[in-house]
Amino acid sequence: MKYVRAIAFAALAGITIVTTGCSVARHQQTVGAYVDDAGITAAVKAKMTEDPVVSAAAISVETLNNTVQLSGFAKSQAEKDRAESIARNTQHVREVRNSIVVRP
Repeated sequence: MKYVRAIAFAALAGITIVTTGCSVARHQQTVGAYVDDAGITAAVKAKMTEDPVVSAAAISVETLNNTVQLSGFAKSQAEKDRAESIARNTQHVREVRNSIVVRP
């Protein structure tokens, strides 16, 4: 079980780094800021994965200049609020933009 979780986390971190790599090429941030943002994204996703209320697979996390953008779908308002709380309480997060949609 530990290996499955570690492999899933490593895959998630890799995907996050690959998909957000364009911001450095577009000169939106420095390489150091990009690495910091990738670390924030990975930390938020890891906390969501461990949380029993939040479905981490249904929520996307992107970070740019220490601002976390949440998107995707939640089953309830409580899940949406919990995802935002997790992001806000992650170290180095300056702002959270919660665009999660609660499915009826």
